[in-house]
Amino acid sequence: MENEMKLEFKSKSCNEAFARITVAAFASQLDPTIEEISDIKTAVSEAVTNSIIHGYENQEGNIHIICKIEGQVLNVEVIDYGKGIENLEIAKQPLYTTKPELDRSGMGFTIMENFMDKFEVESIVGMGTKVKMQKTIVRKEEV
Repeated sequence: MENEMKLEFKSKSCNEAFARITVAAFASQLDPTIEEISDIKTAVSEAVTNSIIHGYENQEGNIHIICKIEGQVLNVEVIDYGKGIENLEIAKQPLYTTKPELDRSGMGFTIMENFMDKFEVESIVGMGTKVKMQKTIVRKEEV
């Protein structure tokens, strides 16, 4: 089975729930478990929140989500055109945050990496960030 969905919305925190529910609804055609859906929703939520808080820093911009299903694999890309990340290796460290005053835990990338099967970040300073995530949904009869 192959399918694709594209979503574009403003970088407002009220759209985070919309994004996570939309991706979960798209992924539901793979018949995931409740735990798999929860993992996907959490990872998408973290990626979108990072785009809003860090990518655009209180300025309005657009966030794009591209979801593709190839067989039993869900691929999700969350793309912003914000300020980008200066040092990805430091940014990916658990507990690292550029916004401690906002009580941010610095666990966004760690959560995405742990909740999805594959995780990758591409970023160019001044141009934006793309988070790529992948989750394989195991069919119930294969378990």
